[in-house]
Amino acid sequence: MDKQVFLNRFFFHNQPISTDLRAAEKSLLINNHSLKKAAVLIPFVKRANGLNIIFTERALHLRHHPGQISFPGGKQEQGDSSLKQTALRETEEEIGILQDQIAIFGTLPKLPTVSGFVVYPYLGFVQSNHTLQIDEQEVKSIFEVPLTFVLNKKNYYLQHLTANKKRHFTYCIPYQNRMIWGATAQMLYNLQRHLND
Repeated sequence: MDKQVFLNRFFFHNQPISTDLRAAEKSLLINNHSLKKAAVLIPFVKRANGLNIIFTERALHLRHHPGQISFPGGKQEQGDSSLKQTALRETEEEIGILQDQIAIFGTLPKLPTVSGFVVYPYLGFVQSNHTLQIDEQEVKSIFEVPLTFVLNKKNYYLQHLTANKKRHFTYCIPYQNRMIWGATAQMLYNLQRHLND
């Protein structure tokens, strides 16, 4: 899918994007004020085959979510002027893409997580000629997935997991030798539903 087709579909459905949060996540929403704010960037990059999405694999020594597939991002810091700034700053710190190489064009619904955060996803186009510089303290590797793969409903399935002694459902998206799941997969599912409705 090329950039213009994607943007047309994204903005054509410019109503609030509905989410089918499970009961545990709905209970987190009630206590939204107690959750820490975080932001991520869902980075799109134009390639010869169309748009790809950039993902990170978290470093294995991290205390929270080691080895999980995620988007660049993190907790809002006091010096951040906005959550958008959080997403841009974290992207530059984690994988070296400069903030002026990213054009934010939209958002997805905020997403409460079982780890005590409410995450604000920002969507942005990254210049194709960007250079990457991994912060090995936070990121093990970087890879790309074609947008057409992410938008295919057949690539999603639900799985149970237990977190904080509660049972939850999570979307899983297997891609090559990796598994995208949890909050990252939920954001992609929200995007897929928005574009395909």
